[in-house]
Amino acid sequence: MSQTDSKVLVLGALAGVAGIGLAVACYQGYKTRRRASLPARYMHYNNELSTGMMLVDSPGLPGAQGEVLDRLEALIQCVSELKDEMKALKNSMPTVHGQASEDLAGGDRTEARRAGGDRTEARRAGGDRTEARRAGGDRTEARRAAPLHRTTPTRRKRAAGSIAGAVGGGRSSEEAESEGGYITALTDSDEEEQSNDEEWEENQETSDNLADLLGMVDSLHQGTESDKRESLCILTARQEEFGQKSAFLWRLIRAYSDAHDISPTLEEKKKHAETGKQIGEEAVTLNPTCAESHQWYAIMCGILAEYDTMQNKIKNGYIFKDHLDKAIELKPQDPMSYYLLGRWCYAVAQLSWIERKVAAALFGEPPSASIEDALTNFLKVEDLHPGYSKLNYVFLAKCYRDLGQRQKARNMYEAACSMPAVSKEDEEAQKELDLLCTELQMQPPAGQLL
Repeated sequence: MSQTDSKVLVLGALAGVAGIGLAVACYQGYKTRRRASLPARYMHYNNELSTGMMLVDSPGLPGAQGEVLDRLEALIQCVSELKDEMKALKNSMPTVHGQASEDLAGGDRTEARRAGGDRTEARRAGGDRTEARRAGGDRTEARRAAPLHRTTPTRRKRAAGSIAGAVGGGRSSEEAESEGGYITALTDSDEEEQSNDEEWEENQETSDNLADLLGMVDSLHQGTESDKRESLCILTARQEEFGQKSAFLWRLIRAYSDAHDISPTLEEKKKHAETGKQIGEEAVTLNPTCAESHQWYAIMCGILAEYDTMQNKIKNGYIFKDHLDKAIELKPQDPMSYYLLGRWCYAVAQLSWIERKVAAALFGEPPSASIEDALTNFLKVEDLHPGYSKLNYVFLAKCYRDLGQRQKARNMYEAACSMPAVSKEDEEAQKELDLLCTELQMQPPAGQLL
């Protein structure tokens, strides 16, 4: 029975008792007045003596009249007892209400403890999945085996059972629905946590796959020409999957640069240079804060300039310089950027008069750089990474030669000759050394013919 129904019953009983008490009081008052104002008998309207009327105050009453008075007295006694019982019932109502509230609160706390136990079980399951990932196990099977994925159906069954049990046990439907809503809210929260865990695991798995892929192509980049071709094939095949990752895109640009260097025909070289530059534009747009994207985009601009008109060559030279400056700003400890900037300064310092005039006509002001600027950048490379490359020593020797510091030029020449030629870039450096050997009047290394 609900609390509202109990109150209605009490009020109805109190109203009945009050009515009966009022009737008894009226009867007693009427009887007192009759004793004072009427004779010892009742008369009919025709003044004849009524044989059925009682004498109110007569000591000797007929049997029927005495029985009526006894019944009235018994009724009054019953009403008095009923009033006492109703008063006791009224006084006990707050105690009953408090006890019912405590019972309800106790049931809710029990369900909350059960829910807390389920969440503890879910956290333990999450810990088990973390250990499974660290051990390198099968993540999919771990997720299927985790107890967290069995939480939702169990909680739904428990919620339905709780509602049915509450109604069957005499609790109101509102209380049962409230309890069921509480459990449903916990279930929804667990489902959200489960969804977040699954999303995190998917992202983690994607990151692991990308890291494995990047490690593999970095290794291929250091390999043979066949390895470099394989690297480009692998990256282009995965471009749709990882094309929005900066770390993937700048390696793809690098792969196109390698493909340009090893391509046998001029047409293939130009095609790879154009594609690499296009990917570079996408990379620097996607993430302007990635130093490697700016660096390799500048390289592709420099490569493509070899196949363009003088106007486009000068334009690409400006783009080359801008993105190299950005790469150095973002990653000032990368020796490769300083090496490339030194090459740019040396090339600008060697521009012919006509090339400077064309640049001034097209862009208002030609690019400016000196041999000293180039030397500063090549020395920065050596400072950051001693023995960085054979070509860096070659250009140091050239700068010192052009500045008239022949002894320093000879020292750089000897340093370059001491490094083995293991790449196409090293072969290019060796050709430059052969020319410098005569200019510096140096003896070629033992076993090397001019």
